[in-house]
Amino acid sequence: MHLFFTPDIQGTTYYLDETESKHAIRVLRMVRDDRISLIDGKGNFYDAKITDDHPKRCRIEIVEKIPEYGKRDYSIHIAVAPTKNTDRFEWFLEKATEIGIDEITPVLCEHSERRTLKNDRLEKVIIAAMKQSVKAYLPKLNPLIPLKNVLQAPFDGKKFVAHCYDQSKKQLKNEITDCRSNLILIGPEGDFSEEEIELAIKNNFIPVELGKSRLRTETAAVVACHTVNLMHEH
Repeated sequence: MHLFFTPDIQGTTYYLDETESKHAIRVLRMVRDDRISLIDGKGNFYDAKITDDHPKRCRIEIVEKIPEYGKRDYSIHIAVAPTKNTDRFEWFLEKATEIGIDEITPVLCEHSERRTLKNDRLEKVIIAAMKQSVKAYLPKLNPLIPLKNVLQAPFDGKKFVAHCYDQSKKQLKNEITDCRSNLILIGPEGDFSEEEIELAIKNNFIPVELGKSRLRTETAAVVACHTVNLMHEH
């Protein structure tokens, strides 16, 4: 399947931009009447065909539009402290997108090692993963914000904070089966501070653990994402 991301698609005729046209015609060697698939990041999947194989302005005609392609009846929002090594944070974004996630909020914590992000590059990682895994919904990537903004923001669903302190915690997998909207906080390599955890609990976040192993930030975020998806499988 040759899949292209076309966020501004409208109507029944569409022109790929120069980069995508070159990829389709020069790299993939597609020609007139070849079938092609499109996603717009808003939940629509399109079956289409090439009507003009111009290498800089490839024209395609929509054959079928499938709305709400792969739509889930639950949502996952992970707020996570970016890792010092950007490659590891990009790995999380890639894998979470492949598994299935709706929203990602990078957060600044007391022990954060990275305090700046290049969202343009991160968006490209998410788009590539969305295409690779044939997802029709583009996960929302929010700007980097202070943790307290997430803690104090309204959220209609269950809220969890995963941490490594030795205190009574619930298993995430046991807490999400009856909830359709889930927000999970994942801390930096040095974990949340005790004050941050106390503030989270005061704002109705449930303390949870993801298993018995001590996980890196990006691993914990992927495990949390997978756990929610797995527990909602029918």
